[in-house]
Formats: sequence, structure tokens, C-alpha cells
Amino acid sequence: MATMTRMHPGFTGVVQHGWPRPRGWTPPQRLDTLDVSTLPGVGVTLSKRLKTFGIQTVRDLLFHAPRRYENAVDTVPIAKLGQAEGEVAIEGRIVSARSRPLQGRRTLVVAAVRDDSGGQISASFFNQPWLLEKLTPGTSLRLRGKLGRFGFDVKSYDIGEARRTADYAPVYAASEQIPSTRLRELVRVALAQHAGSFPDPLPAELELPLRRDALAAIHFPVDEGQAERARQRLALDELVALQLVVARLRDTEAVAPSLSQPGGLIARYREVLPFRLTEHQESAIAEIDVELARTTPMQRLLQGDVGSGKTVVALYALLRAVENDRQGALMAPTETLAEQHFLTLEPLCAQLGVRCVLLTGSVGSKKIRDEIANGVAQIAVGTHALIQREVEFADLAVAVVDEQHRFGVEQRKALAEGRSPHVLHMTATPIPRTLALTMYGDLSVSEIAKPPADRKRIITGRVGSERAGEAYERLRAHLDAGRQAYVVCPLIELSETRLARAAEEEAERLRRVELKGYRVGLLHGRLKTADRREVMRQFKEGELDVLVATTVIEVGVDVPNATIMIVQEADRFGLAQLHQLRGRVGRGAEQSYCLLVSRPVEELSETADKRLQALVDTTDGFELAQVDLDLRREGQLLGTRQSGWSDLQFTRLRVDHELIERARDIAAELRDEDGPWQDEADRMLSGTDAGATA
Repeated sequence: MATMTRMHPGFTGVVQHGWPRPRGWTPPQRLDTLDVSTLPGVGVTLSKRLKTFGIQTVRDLLFHAPRRYENAVDTVPIAKLGQAEGEVAIEGRIVSARSRPLQGRRTLVVAAVRDDSGGQISASFFNQPWLLEKLTPGTSLRLRGKLGRFGFDVKSYDIGEARRTADYAPVYAASEQIPSTRLRELVRVALAQHAGSFPDPLPAELELPLRRDALAAIHFPVDEGQAERARQRLALDELVALQLVVARLRDTEAVAPSLSQPGGLIARYREVLPFRLTEHQESAIAEIDVELARTTPMQRLLQGDVGSGKTVVALYALLRAVENDRQGALMAPTETLAEQHFLTLEPLCAQLGVRCVLLTGSVGSKKIRDEIANGVAQIAVGTHALIQREVEFADLAVAVVDEQHRFGVEQRKALAEGRSPHVLHMTATPIPRTLALTMYGDLSVSEIAKPPADRKRIITGRVGSERAGEAYERLRAHLDAGRQAYVVCPLIELSETRLARAAEEEAERLRRVELKGYRVGLLHGRLKTADRREVMRQFKEGELDVLVATTVIEVGVDVPNATIMIVQEADRFGLAQLHQLRGRVGRGAEQSYCLLVSRPVEELSETADKRLQALVDTTDGFELAQVDLDLRREGQLLGTRQSGWSDLQFTRLRVDHELIERARDIAAELRDEDGPWQDEADRMLSGTDAGATA
């Protein structure tokens, strides 16, 4: 038996896994290019089904981490099964086996199993016809399940002499077509054939457990402790690779302009603001000023809850560039948000004599691009149009990237391509500090933890769809008191054109029914720029009572007189999105409300119920971010997707604080060295699984 001997404090104990080399074993090879179809029993159909889980190569399969593990159950003689309650395990040998069809293209494999007690029972395997060839007479096996309609309904199993995993069995993300037991068997085969193809990407002097042993232990652990130690070892690998990627994307030799201390323009800016900056805003500004004075480009994340005043701080940073006879740029992910920023910033800039321009895919001309190129435009606000080849800045010193999580790393980097500006990343979706450090390596983080003192906590309530009429009754009371309101249309997974059409139909229905007699406007992403601006002007100036909108109002809309919001079919929205939508009310000193209309509680999934209840329980965006991490996967950190398959398969961002810190230290030592750990970074950066090599 091969024994793992390299140890470190995060992984105590020894993994005892000696994976035998089967007949036909080949020397180590690149598993990132070795298709999963090369494994025994994986044909064209199964290969296609595996791709739905992101499994295309052998490496993908071995890095498909279990979601959880089955705890041990009692082993019961077959003769005494009638006395057992719940799940149990039985051991025996196959007497015979057969397969028969069920309704709806399902199949049932039934095996007669006899044990030493003399008992015999029919064990039933659902939708696993390929098992029939393995269940040959005389074959020993261990089964976990319970008595059911077809005899002993099998939940998990071990065929042959390996019997431990029925006690502590891995459970994978699976489907009816590919059950967890099938994935477990494929992983066992892949480990047996290719365990030797996993050299350790990190230096031996770090005294870490062997990666191949950690892979064996994560899939087939003896107990929970061994599984957790294996997870930590594999998490460290991917965290180091992520830190190397982030470091590679940052030009550490770049030189940024050193900006002088704040002067007259900043003093006038403070004077024209209709309010005093909060303690948290001043703290963020002080941190920014320190970095703007350096020649090392600032890389800082400014995060704060909705309504905390991040835009004011962002404009401060941009004006610091203008004050030094240079330019500033603010890049937003959507035209609507870019326009909202422009409408907020431009009047303040006009008072200060600063030229501010807007450049998006549909707004902007050669004249605007020329003004940016010759320096007449001192601040440019726009979408990704700002990073197109035909856009040149005369002297860009400060760049603000808003809603940074909606851009990929490469897109954020492109704004600074060929230049060395100070960069302020800004997000209205608070994320835990641990996640920020993971995503951005040594990026500095500033937090505006609290909104202005005059803001009241938004009261949030849940309303079943059968009581939606009561929600609109409450909304009409606000309108009659001279306030304004939002109605957010359902999140429909259709094309933007069809979504706009659905919003138009809903707005018209509301005008005829619940909101008859009130002035109702409509805002969605398919409106022309001029029309969007006009609708927002009317709502801001009180010419509209209600704004019916899609999620285009998620960020950037600020109307203090709007004191109530109804979100229709709220259970279809994500937690962060609902929190951002809610932040459109409560912008003034009046008490504000958000009513989440959804299906009745008994019809909701457990996740949807927890999501909505979290919004009722707290308005703290940082606390909600932690809840969100519990309810969904972390998403693709290096790309633009925020859910689904993640760059991080083994890392748990909420608990791996020490691992993250250690990964940053290790990556700092490895940045300038060549080796297999750089292959791991290449794999993560390219989005492919290149890196398991001989």
C-alpha cells in the first residue's frame, strides 16, 4: 500500500490508498486532453451526458468534488431485514440478476442476493441497465438502502471487495441519467488508471500532502475528518493558482502618475455637495489619497451597501485626476447604468467647470472621441465602448470600474491597456472581505459600511400572490400621500425583446386595474436612449407616480420621493439582485417599504424561501452576501458569470480564511519562477483544465 508521508498542520493523519495499476496501465499523460470517453464503460451517450456537468476530460472527472457524504449505517443480516427501520446496509453474493423495463423508458435491474445468514432478497437498481453485466453470480457486494416496493431499494453500493464507501460514500451532483453511484464508479476507475498522472504543482519543501492522495481521500474517505483534510489540500492548489493568475494580470512594473495633494477643485467640490460626507466616506477618501500620491498604480476595491454614497467617493477620485491636468474615466456594464452615472456626475461637473462626456454603444460620436483624445473631455463616462480600439485618452490618470463583478478580469484590465492609471474598482453588491481578497490577490479594500445617518431601515415584507391586492392597496396609500413607487416586473428568462414586450403588457394591465387613475411610466432595456432619459426625468421630477420597470433599475436610480416598491414573483430573483432592487427606495429621510410578492410558502423551494426570508430579516448587504454564499456556488471568479460552474471546486470561501492567506504567501514566492504551478495558472486563466501533466 502506498502511504502519504508528507504532512502539514492543515492535513493530519495518513491516507491509506494504494490504487492498483490495472491491466493496460499506461505511463502518466496529460489528463487535461485525455477525453473521459477513454475510460472503460464510457461510450458516446454517457460522454455527452457527462459534459452537462462540465466533465469532458479525465481531469474534469477527478476534480468533480462530492457535494456531501453518506454517514455510516448499521449492517443487518438479510434474514432480519424485516425488523430494520430506515436505511441499512447488507452484504452478500449475487445469485442471479435480470433487467426489465418500467414505464416511461425507465429500467429496473433486479438481483437476487444471499448472505451467510441464509437470507435472500431481491435488490433493485433503478435506471442503471449497464450494471447487469457486473452483477454476475458469485460476485460479492455491499448495498445500502431500505425495503421498498421492489424488495431492497438500493441507494448506494460497492461491488467486489472494496466495501468501505457504503459506510461513508461520496454523493455527487448528478441527474436521473447519470446517478451519483455511476459517477462514483467512474471516479474509482479513473483513480486506479491515472492516479500517477498527478504530480504536485507546489514545491516539495512546503511539506504538503501528495495531491494524488488528497484526490483519493476526497472521493473515498474513511471519515469526515479525512475528507476535510483532503479538501483543504486541493483547495490550496486552486487558491495558489488563482493568486498567480491575478498577479499575472497585474503589471507590477507599471508606473502611474503621482497626483499632488487635494487643492482648490476638490475644495469647491466639497462646497457644492448638498450634504456632508460621512465618516466612512471620509475614511475611504483618505485611503485613496494615500495611493494616488504614489507612482505604483492604485488597485483598490470600494464596496459599500446600497445608498452608502460610493458614487460621491468615485467622483472625488476622478476630480483628483482633473485637478492634476489629467483625465478620469468611469466604466459601467450597461448603457442604463452609464447614463445614470452621467446624469448624476455631469451637473456637479458643470458647476465645477469640468467637461464630462458620455460614450456608449449608442451614444457618442466622433466629436466625443476626439474630445477624449485631445483632452478636452476631462471625465469620460461610458460602457465597454471606452475600451474599444478607436478610443484613445490624452492622459488617463484615474479609472473607476463600476459594478466590477459584471466585467471579466481581462475587460477590467483593458481599460488600463497601454496606460498606467490608478484604478478604483467599485461594487454596489457587497461581498465578504475574504472573497475580495481571493478574487483580487493583494487588491486593497475600502468599505463604506453604513449609509448616511438620515436613512431609515427599509421595512421588507413577504406577500403571497393570493394577497397581492393588499400590496397594491398599501402602494396606493403612499401615492395618495404624495409619494412615488416602483413596480418591478417578473424576471422572465426570455430574450430582451420579449422581456420588454412582457413589461409593456404588464404596465398596460396595471394602468387598467390596480393603478387605474395614477400616472404610470415604463422603463426597460429596449427603450431608445432618449426615451429612457425622458422617462427617468419625468419620474425624478414627479410627473409620474409609478415607475413600472424591469431590472434596469437595479442600480444607479436615485429618487428620494419613492418610498415603496413591489417586486412581482420575487422568488424568481437572486438574493443580491433583490437587495439591489430594494435599494431604489429608502433614498430619502422618509420611511420606505419593499413588498416581495411570491408564490405561497408551501409552493416555494427551500432555497427560495430562505432567500426571501433573509431579505425580511436584514437590510445589511454584507450579511446578505454571506447568506448568498451559503445558498449558491461562488460563481466563476475570473470570468463574467456569477453562478454555475466555478473556478473553485474545493474552496469554501466562508471558512477558508487561513488557506487564502497561505495561498497568497505561497503565490508571492512563486510569481517569478517557472514550474508546474504556472501550468495550473495557465489552466485557470484559459478556462480549460490544462495542468495535470507528467
